[in-house]
Amino acid sequence: MPKEKRLAKGFGAALDGFRETILYEKSFKVMLVIAAVVVAAMFYFPTGPLEKVVLLAAIFAVLVLELLNSVVERVMDFLSPEYNEQARIVKDLMAAIVFSASVGAVIIGLMIFVPYILSW
Repeated sequence: MPKEKRLAKGFGAALDGFRETILYEKSFKVMLVIAAVVVAAMFYFPTGPLEKVVLLAAIFAVLVLELLNSVVERVMDFLSPEYNEQARIVKDLMAAIVFSASVGAVIIGLMIFVPYILSW
């Protein structure tokens, strides 16, 4: 298969995965809405380039970790369709990772936006 076709097929698979996530992962949809609000605020307030980079990095970190969480949940459900305590622990650990990143992103957002909001 030519290199261009493999690349196109890879992008197609990535878009299919993104579509699957948008359709079936409610928490990812919520995070996308929050991300859109943050991006809008980023351009509404006079944030500097470094602030924009930090906010975008926080947004993408949370979104990527949520995608990873979704993958791990689906793999665990596939490997262990019936209830399994070890699978529950793995899922809970992944949720804790996403939660930690989300808390960090909120803290970053507050540190950046609160001064702008207070001086508004």
